[in-house]
Amino acid sequence: MAKKKSANWIQGAVKRPGALHKKLGVPKGKKIPMSKIKKAENSDSPLLRKEAQFAETMKKLRKK
Repeated sequence: MAKKKSANWIQGAVKRPGALHKKLGVPKGKKIPMSKIKKAENSDSPLLRKEAQFAETMKKLRKK
């Protein structure tokens, strides 16, 4: 039997809200510039790379 999808499924994908803002030094509530996201995607830290890639993916999902 297939699981029923929740209407708010994406809310569970964000594990640490604000973590990327803190790591990149961008105040919470301000937009993170795409240049900083791209730079973070090439970081030595695997967690920072993953968070930056996720942020870019979420940005694409928001557009209509």
